[in-house]
Amino acid sequence: MHTIEPTRAVLHDTVTLIDKVTDVDLRLPTPCAGWDLAMLLGHMTAQHHGFAAAARGSGGDLAVWAQAPAGADAADRYREAVADVLAAFSVGDVFERPFHLAEFDATVPGRMAVGMHLVDYVVHGWDVAHTLGAGFRPGAEAVTAALEVARSVPDGADRLAPGAPFAPAHPVPVDADPLTEILLLLGRDPSRRPG
Repeated sequence: MHTIEPTRAVLHDTVTLIDKVTDVDLRLPTPCAGWDLAMLLGHMTAQHHGFAAAARGSGGDLAVWAQAPAGADAADRYREAVADVLAAFSVGDVFERPFHLAEFDATVPGRMAVGMHLVDYVVHGWDVAHTLGAGFRPGAEAVTAALEVARSVPDGADRLAPGAPFAPAHPVPVDADPLTEILLLLGRDPSRRPG
Protein backbone atom coordinates (compact mmCIF):
# COMPACT_ATOMS: atom_id res chain seq x y z
CA MET A 1 0.00 0.00 0.00
CA HIS A 2 1.57 3.28 -1.13
CA THR A 3 -1.24 5.79 -0.68
CA ILE A 4 -4.28 6.30 1.51
CA GLU A 5 -6.53 6.84 -1.52
CA PRO A 6 -7.96 3.29 -1.45
CA THR A 7 -8.79 3.82 2.23
CA ARG A 8 -10.35 7.21 1.51
CA ALA A 9 -12.56 5.69 -1.21
CA VAL A 10 -13.72 2.76 0.95
CA LEU A 11 -14.48 5.01 3.91
CA HIS A 12 -16.56 7.33 1.74
CA ASP A 13 -18.46 4.27 0.52
CA THR A 14 -19.14 3.27 4.14
CA VAL A 15 -20.35 6.79 4.99
CA THR A 16 -22.85 6.56 2.11
CA LEU A 17 -24.13 3.26 3.52
CA ILE A 18 -24.33 4.44 7.11
CA ASP A 19 -26.19 7.60 6.13
CA LYS A 20 -29.09 5.26 5.22
CA VAL A 21 -29.23 3.53 8.62
CA THR A 22 -32.43 4.07 10.60
CA ASP A 23 -33.04 3.62 14.33
CA VAL A 24 -34.88 0.37 13.54
CA ASP A 25 -31.90 -0.89 11.51
CA LEU A 26 -29.63 -0.56 14.55
CA ARG A 27 -31.28 -3.66 16.05
CA LEU A 28 -30.61 -5.86 13.00
CA PRO A 29 -28.21 -8.80 13.41
CA THR A 30 -25.00 -8.55 11.39
CA PRO A 31 -22.54 -11.11 9.98
CA CYS A 32 -20.36 -10.34 13.04
CA ALA A 33 -21.30 -13.08 15.52
CA GLY A 34 -23.33 -11.71 18.41
CA TRP A 35 -23.37 -8.11 17.17
CA ASP A 36 -26.33 -6.09 16.05
CA LEU A 37 -25.80 -3.11 13.76
CA ALA A 38 -25.56 -0.68 16.70
CA MET A 39 -22.64 -2.65 18.13
CA LEU A 40 -20.93 -2.95 14.74
CA LEU A 41 -21.21 0.78 14.04
CA GLY A 42 -19.94 1.53 17.55
CA HIS A 43 -16.95 -0.71 16.85
CA MET A 44 -16.27 0.86 13.45
CA THR A 45 -16.45 4.38 14.88
CA ALA A 46 -14.13 3.52 17.77
CA GLN A 47 -11.61 1.81 15.49
CA HIS A 48 -11.31 4.94 13.37
CA HIS A 49 -10.50 6.98 16.46
CA GLY A 50 -8.08 4.31 17.71
CA PHE A 51 -6.17 4.14 14.43
CA ALA A 52 -6.16 7.95 14.22
CA ALA A 53 -4.65 8.11 17.71
CA ALA A 54 -2.09 5.48 16.73
CA ALA A 55 -1.08 7.52 13.68
CA ARG A 56 -0.54 10.47 16.02
CA GLY A 57 1.54 8.45 18.46
CA SER A 58 -1.03 7.80 21.19
CA GLY A 59 -2.55 4.47 20.15
CA GLY A 60 -0.93 2.74 23.11
CA ASP A 61 -3.65 4.12 25.39
CA LEU A 62 -6.57 1.65 25.58
CA ALA A 63 -8.95 4.52 26.34
CA VAL A 64 -8.69 5.82 22.76
CA TRP A 65 -10.11 2.48 21.53
CA ALA A 66 -13.18 2.56 23.81
CA GLN A 67 -16.47 1.88 22.08
CA ALA A 68 -20.17 2.04 22.78
CA PRO A 69 -23.14 0.88 20.69
CA ALA A 70 -24.27 3.47 18.16
CA GLY A 71 -27.44 5.45 18.75
CA ALA A 72 -29.60 7.93 16.87
CA ASP A 73 -26.53 10.05 16.04
CA ALA A 74 -24.66 7.06 14.52
CA ALA A 75 -24.17 8.61 11.08
CA ASP A 76 -22.87 11.91 12.45
CA ARG A 77 -20.47 10.20 14.87
CA TYR A 78 -19.27 7.86 12.15
CA ARG A 79 -18.68 10.70 9.65
CA GLU A 80 -16.69 12.58 12.33
CA ALA A 81 -14.58 9.46 13.00
CA VAL A 82 -13.89 9.01 9.28
CA ALA A 83 -12.71 12.62 9.05
CA ASP A 84 -10.49 12.05 12.09
CA VAL A 85 -8.74 8.95 10.74
CA LEU A 86 -8.32 10.35 7.23
CA ALA A 87 -6.74 13.52 8.64
CA ALA A 88 -4.37 11.40 10.74
CA PHE A 89 -3.49 9.15 7.79
CA SER A 90 -2.83 12.15 5.52
CA VAL A 91 0.38 13.17 7.31
CA GLY A 92 3.33 12.78 4.93
CA ASP A 93 5.36 10.17 6.82
CA VAL A 94 2.43 8.10 8.15
CA PHE A 95 3.63 4.91 6.43
CA GLU A 96 7.01 5.10 8.17
CA ARG A 97 5.70 5.81 11.69
CA PRO A 98 5.28 3.05 14.27
CA PHE A 99 1.64 2.52 15.21
CA HIS A 100 1.06 1.39 18.80
CA LEU A 101 -2.21 -0.54 18.66
CA ALA A 102 -3.21 -1.14 22.28
CA GLU A 103 -6.36 -3.02 21.32
CA PHE A 104 -4.25 -5.56 19.43
CA ASP A 105 -1.36 -5.45 21.92
CA ALA A 106 1.02 -4.76 19.04
CA THR A 107 3.24 -2.13 17.47
CA VAL A 108 3.45 -2.29 13.69
CA PRO A 109 4.85 -0.11 10.89
CA GLY A 110 2.44 2.53 9.62
CA ARG A 111 2.17 0.93 6.19
CA MET A 112 0.99 -2.31 7.80
CA ALA A 113 -1.43 -0.52 10.13
CA VAL A 114 -3.04 1.40 7.27
CA GLY A 115 -3.39 -1.88 5.37
CA MET A 116 -4.99 -3.56 8.41
CA HIS A 117 -7.41 -0.66 8.70
CA LEU A 118 -8.29 -0.85 5.00
CA VAL A 119 -9.09 -4.57 5.02
CA ASP A 120 -11.20 -4.10 8.15
CA TYR A 121 -13.35 -1.50 6.41
CA VAL A 122 -13.70 -3.44 3.19
CA VAL A 123 -15.06 -6.31 5.31
CA HIS A 124 -17.11 -4.17 7.70
CA GLY A 125 -18.47 -2.15 4.77
CA TRP A 126 -19.72 -5.42 3.35
CA ASP A 127 -21.09 -6.37 6.80
CA VAL A 128 -23.14 -3.17 6.96
CA ALA A 129 -24.33 -3.48 3.36
CA HIS A 130 -25.27 -7.13 3.83
CA THR A 131 -27.19 -6.28 7.01
CA LEU A 132 -29.13 -3.58 5.16
CA GLY A 133 -29.66 -5.71 2.04
CA ALA A 134 -27.68 -3.13 0.05
CA GLY A 135 -24.89 -3.49 -2.49
CA PHE A 136 -21.26 -2.81 -1.66
CA ARG A 137 -18.61 -2.79 -4.35
CA PRO A 138 -15.38 -1.05 -3.32
CA GLY A 139 -13.09 0.14 -6.11
CA ALA A 140 -10.55 -2.17 -7.72
CA GLU A 141 -7.55 -0.43 -6.12
CA ALA A 142 -8.98 -0.86 -2.62
CA VAL A 143 -9.95 -4.49 -3.23
CA THR A 144 -6.52 -5.34 -4.64
CA ALA A 145 -4.75 -3.78 -1.65
CA ALA A 146 -7.15 -5.41 0.83
CA LEU A 147 -6.77 -8.83 -0.80
CA GLU A 148 -3.01 -8.70 -0.31
CA VAL A 149 -3.55 -8.06 3.40
CA ALA A 150 -6.32 -10.67 3.72
CA ARG A 151 -4.06 -13.33 2.23
CA SER A 152 -1.44 -12.60 4.91
CA VAL A 153 -3.80 -12.92 7.91
CA PRO A 154 -3.02 -16.19 9.71
CA ASP A 155 -5.83 -18.74 9.91
CA GLY A 156 -6.06 -21.17 12.80
CA ALA A 157 -7.31 -21.83 16.31
CA ASP A 158 -6.86 -18.17 17.36
CA ARG A 159 -9.82 -17.30 15.17
CA LEU A 160 -12.06 -19.38 17.44
CA ALA A 161 -11.12 -17.40 20.54
CA PRO A 162 -13.72 -15.03 22.06
CA GLY A 163 -13.36 -11.58 20.53
CA ALA A 164 -11.29 -12.78 17.57
CA PRO A 165 -11.54 -10.21 14.77
CA PHE A 166 -12.17 -12.85 12.11
CA ALA A 167 -13.83 -16.26 12.04
CA PRO A 168 -12.01 -19.23 10.50
CA ALA A 169 -11.53 -18.98 6.74
CA HIS A 170 -13.91 -20.65 4.31
CA PRO A 171 -12.66 -22.48 1.20
CA VAL A 172 -12.12 -20.13 -1.74
CA PRO A 173 -13.40 -21.37 -5.12
CA VAL A 174 -10.92 -20.97 -7.98
CA ASP A 175 -13.34 -18.63 -9.79
CA ALA A 176 -13.99 -16.34 -6.79
CA ASP A 177 -13.81 -12.62 -7.50
CA PRO A 178 -11.37 -10.64 -5.29
CA LEU A 179 -14.01 -9.25 -2.89
CA THR A 180 -15.50 -12.70 -2.40
CA GLU A 181 -12.02 -14.10 -1.74
CA ILE A 182 -11.40 -11.44 0.92
CA LEU A 183 -14.69 -12.23 2.64
CA LEU A 184 -14.10 -15.99 2.58
CA LEU A 185 -10.50 -15.69 3.78
CA LEU A 186 -11.68 -13.58 6.72
CA GLY A 187 -14.49 -15.90 7.76
CA ARG A 188 -17.48 -14.26 6.10
CA ASP A 189 -20.04 -16.25 4.12
CA PRO A 190 -21.22 -14.16 1.16
CA SER A 191 -24.06 -16.65 0.55
CA ARG A 192 -25.48 -16.06 4.04
CA ARG A 193 -28.88 -14.40 3.99
CA PRO A 194 -29.21 -11.09 5.87
CA GLY A 195 -30.67 -11.52 9.34
